[in-house]
Amino acid sequence: MFVDTSCSENVRYPLPRLQRASGKARLVFRRRAGATHLYRLHQDGSMKVRFPRTTDGVPEAVLINTAGGMTGGDVFGTEIELREGARAILTTQACERIYRSTGALVNVTNRIALEAGARLDWLPQDTILFDGGRIERRMEADLAGDAELLVSEATVFGRAAMGEIVQDGSFRDRWRIRRDGRLVFADELRLDGDIARQLQRPAILAGNAAMATVLLVASECERFLEPAREVIEDAGGASAWGGKLLARIAASDSLCLRRTLIPLLSLLSAGRALPKVWQL
Repeated sequence: MFVDTSCSENVRYPLPRLQRASGKARLVFRRRAGATHLYRLHQDGSMKVRFPRTTDGVPEAVLINTAGGMTGGDVFGTEIELREGARAILTTQACERIYRSTGALVNVTNRIALEAGARLDWLPQDTILFDGGRIERRMEADLAGDAELLVSEATVFGRAAMGEIVQDGSFRDRWRIRRDGRLVFADELRLDGDIARQLQRPAILAGNAAMATVLLVASECERFLEPAREVIEDAGGASAWGGKLLARIAASDSLCLRRTLIPLLSLLSAGRALPKVWQL
């Protein structure tokens, strides 16, 4: 008697565990002799940091993901601390890509601590979510005294030039900003499933596929409100209250988004030029 199957057909082998990427960077800056200097640096895994030369005493930290992108199960994090009176700028070498996942989330956690009189401009380039990409991103910032923080996070859902749309994915973004231990700003965004369809809703992006949230936490930041609205025009809106200025921008693609975002960030950076990696 013969059975027309091989002995291996009825055996289910577990799928091999896929290799995941991880990366972490921790930076501490302090002010000495009238300028800000890097005091401590730790970099691990796929996260590297480079420091281009500057001429105004304000260092720039450029994050580089040597993994070339992120996908489900990857874990990345950044911690940055500025001592009293220090000032620094953080950006990324290029846009971050969130590739298709088999189900797990990319996990990104960023933590900021600013002592009195410190100023950080947190200006990463766009995050591009591919179809099937899944990411959960968290930001925790603790400001002391009169410290100032400028944060920009831009997100693009699919590459318009490639005709991509995000029919399935997950995007979660959580911000918590505290001053002297008191919560002063909280923001939560979650998109799941057919993101492209959700973006069509007027209350979300009204058919656009790129967006940016910009927050300035600083004393007297209300003076930037009307100039910011002039820059944004009909691409979004801005509000200012209680030492905070919040702007949201929507655009059809990354290029159109940057045409509004770059002049807005230049305005809120008090006239300082953006990092060279931002130049088109």
